[in-house]
Amino acid sequence: MRDVSALRPGAGIALLAALATLATTSVSAQAPSLIDVLTRVGDRVRQYYGRAQSVMCDEKVTIQPINHSFSPEGFARVLEYDLRIEWEAIAQGDGAPDAKVVRELRKVNGRPPRPKDLEACMDPKSVSPEPLELLLPRHREDYLFSWMGPGKLKNLRTFMLDYRSRVRGKIEGSLKDDCVSISAPGYSKGRIWIDELTHDVLRLDEQLISRLEYRLQRPKGARYAGSEDTYIVERADSTIRYRRVAFHDPEEAVLLPESIESLTVFGGSAASHRTTQVFSNYRRFLTTGRVVQ
Repeated sequence: MRDVSALRPGAGIALLAALATLATTSVSAQAPSLIDVLTRVGDRVRQYYGRAQSVMCDEKVTIQPINHSFSPEGFARVLEYDLRIEWEAIAQGDGAPDAKVVRELRKVNGRPPRPKDLEACMDPKSVSPEPLELLLPRHREDYLFSWMGPGKLKNLRTFMLDYRSRVRGKIEGSLKDDCVSISAPGYSKGRIWIDELTHDVLRLDEQLISRLEYRLQRPKGARYAGSEDTYIVERADSTIRYRRVAFHDPEEAVLLPESIESLTVFGGSAASHRTTQVFSNYRRFLTTGRVVQ
């Protein structure tokens, strides 16, 4: 997991976990078939990017603080974005581009955003990695995959793959204003549900392998400079779901994100939160400049 964790001391503490950098190499006896499956899935991801780069949608993000019993506590922050996927062509062996999610903030709690609303501590980044990039060939060598057998998802026949990072990186943190950012690469594991017939990704789950504890010393010039704050993350779970979206003139069905649900639970007195991202109003841009709903 490429963790990008944002923490705010006191009631504003949060952790934003960004999905990325996954991969492939099986050490089991099923390695040849697993490699073949991941090759097919990677091809479908490239096709997905080929279609998604001409699509944009609305994203509604609800960030709800919760208490120790997971019940809502206080007011939620509601954000509305225009969202699209962008490619950056690179000279890689697999010939695939880098993909990024690009957001433009339109509303905060129902009103136009003010300058202080931009890139707030717990909000999604204006530019972030596209989650399915993890299945492209150049990223797969970073992770180990395990075949978990068949399953069902919304009456579709699927198979499941589990993954975890080959190497755990160093946990690092930094402080900017009242927001602490923590990076903890390799501290997650996940499961992917894949359509048995099409090899499309239908769902992707990720969670921490173990609790995280990080001590951050406040730099010179900061409030209480020289003191140490300890941040304990008990859980950081996320689930991404995909659905087929139909377009017309010309007719086409594209598998696109439906929702992302994230739960972050802190130890001690730090505030936990639940984040829900819902994607709707998909529209497609054609080469003639027309927008098709």
